[in-house]
Amino acid sequence: MSTDPIQYADYDEGRNCNYWALDRTLQFEARRIYPDDEFEWAEDVLSEFGEVLGHRMADTADRIDTEGHELKSFDKYGDRLNEVEYHPLIHEQEAIAYEQFGLTHDAFHAPPGRDEPVGLSHTLMMQALLSYVDGGFCCPVSMTTGAAIVLDTFDDGDLTEYFEGLTARDLDDHIEGAMFLTEEQGGSDVGANEVRAEPQDDGTYRLYGEKWFCSNIDAEGALALARTSDAPDGVEGLSLFLVPRTKPDGEVNESHFRRLKDKLGTISVPTGEIEFEGAEAYLVGDEQEGFKYMAEMMNFERLTNATGAIGIMGRALLEAKVRAAQREAFGNPIDEYPLMRRDLVDMAVDYEAAAAFSFEGARLLDEREQVGDDSDAYKLMRLFIPVAKYKTGRMAVETTSYAMEVLGGNGYVREHTTERLLRDAQVLPIWEGPSNILALDALRALNHENAHEALLPYVQEKLAAVEHPLLESLAESTESRFQELQTALGTLATEDGDYAQYHAKRLSDLIFDVVTAALFLEEAQWQIDEEGNGRKALVAQQFIKTRFGDDDAYGVASGERFAMEDDVFESITRYASIEPESLVEAPAADD
Repeated sequence: MSTDPIQYADYDEGRNCNYWALDRTLQFEARRIYPDDEFEWAEDVLSEFGEVLGHRMADTADRIDTEGHELKSFDKYGDRLNEVEYHPLIHEQEAIAYEQFGLTHDAFHAPPGRDEPVGLSHTLMMQALLSYVDGGFCCPVSMTTGAAIVLDTFDDGDLTEYFEGLTARDLDDHIEGAMFLTEEQGGSDVGANEVRAEPQDDGTYRLYGEKWFCSNIDAEGALALARTSDAPDGVEGLSLFLVPRTKPDGEVNESHFRRLKDKLGTISVPTGEIEFEGAEAYLVGDEQEGFKYMAEMMNFERLTNATGAIGIMGRALLEAKVRAAQREAFGNPIDEYPLMRRDLVDMAVDYEAAAAFSFEGARLLDEREQVGDDSDAYKLMRLFIPVAKYKTGRMAVETTSYAMEVLGGNGYVREHTTERLLRDAQVLPIWEGPSNILALDALRALNHENAHEALLPYVQEKLAAVEHPLLESLAESTESRFQELQTALGTLATEDGDYAQYHAKRLSDLIFDVVTAALFLEEAQWQIDEEGNGRKALVAQQFIKTRFGDDDAYGVASGERFAMEDDVFESITRYASIEPESLVEAPAADD
């Protein structure tokens, strides 16, 4: 299948366009991971969403970021309010996300045009598109789905009304979710949490204590971890509670919303501090199982963080491509100069790597729901999710920072969006656990879930399926690094825990690179076989060369001009198709 290159010079900036139509990377990944019948239904939905985002929400998000929200803890008589006075445009965003497109509905109830709900992969794909315009607003959207996942999985029916509110498509019936984990003395050490829960005669509980970072602070479907009086220390003693802003009788719950955080970015989601002063709360599932329950939400939220990073990277890359195609310097558009071409190619390949790895995690999340926790899908999911979150958070910061540089001084100014993208991206390495915590979680997946038992055949199968001559040589390079990964896993298995921790992030880097390379090779072989297009092979070639290639003198003396070549640049950055035959050098003629 031939595809014409996208002419980015035809656009003034990265808005007033259809983000889905312009992002053929997301289109490719959706077609790869969705079940066939689901993709057939979803394609039009994703396109319509991309159109609304580019032509409307791109503007509302900028307005909301500039003006923000305000907390009203008390009314003028001193009575407790605990209300956030939202920017008026937030209601429009909520109507688009929840009502028009069912972002928190369709994974639990059949959407229009289908007899069954869709998988969470669709939810995550929609959230990636949403993050093109507002990574902050994606936070409450995601946490609402995450809270619904917990109630759907672990609630015994007592909280059905809240589940129905979290997943309602009618905005009048809809409530939002949240996840209140962090306490000032605990941070990532959740086992140090001190908020306590006291049981009442009517079956409810009363919560006492402080939560330090509460994003979507006024959610009616907020989940919080707390410790009952007889519970042991550490995460084993934590229970999970639903603690709404208002009680069923309409009274404001016994909490004090002290202040909103004055954050660097993600202004559209209000984040604040809560002091529970006997807040009425409802136990989810069984006591002292709270951390296990919350881990289900955490898996989804970490994938949201990764796909949110993809959306922010995609928007930043779009802004950079448009500007580079338009901006003239020394008589030519700057995307005609070799160094800029190299930069744009590298940014595009990074973006595709983030998308391929993260949406593979989404696919595994859906597969695990069908086959259970004893499966290879579960083992791989447990490993891939923390690695995806760790890697994409850092990649998003780097990509948005360089996109700002491509725009020059304008990129540093609010009117040009890249400034906001960078501020929003900076939270991604922090939300849902910083890099060190995620790398240690990847170690736990290897040690406790034996994820390596599923990882090794997973990579081997993908490498063995390669047939195209260019891909075969790339597979050999990947196989060599794969052997190094196996050596590294063996080394860590025999060393002490401190040594494993010391190398945990570099191990996660290696896992990401090897798995992504294998995924790219699989995708490239499929595209050659099914579409007669070698574009993804070029992406694989650049990724593998930059990660696994010989870097003597940093490549300066190598003679390589890959990104300078017109067909390569057009294919990788503008999605032009390329004949697979052209990827193989013709044999030298006999004398």
